[in-house]
Amino acid sequence: MAPRPGDRYAALNRRATFDYFIEQRIECGLVLMGSEVKSIRQGHASINEAHAQQMAGEIWLFNAHVPTYKQARENHEERRPRKLLLHGKERNKLIGAIKREGIALIPIGLYFNDRGIAKLELGIAKGKKKQDKRASEKERDWGREKARVMRGEK
Repeated sequence: MAPRPGDRYAALNRRATFDYFIEQRIECGLVLMGSEVKSIRQGHASINEAHAQQMAGEIWLFNAHVPTYKQARENHEERRPRKLLLHGKERNKLIGAIKREGIALIPIGLYFNDRGIAKLELGIAKGKKKQDKRASEKERDWGREKARVMRGEK
């Protein structure tokens, strides 16, 4: 049986598409400790308040919450900065994007690829204004209403 799309992510930032226009999505690796990987595999990670920034010529993920793994002897800090692994061209592209006004690097999803390696889907995003959020909400509600009518419900 093929995996469902929602099963792919160990952690998902549902607010990302509501609060931001995602211009481009990039897959990148993470530097993690063993206890962090175990905790993420159990589905305990949260990237809802996380963001990525440039620090010392590298891109780092800040404010991602990965709770401690109970069975580990030596644990990690829950909200420590985590280095993102990118190719040089991708890193330079993201650093250039950060310098543009109004652009942010927002994590969209955290998942394990086919080889079992933790990956982060990072979005180059521009913040939405209040009226844009209202329009998105209207569009989503209209889509639900259409689906209801097509199914034959009220």
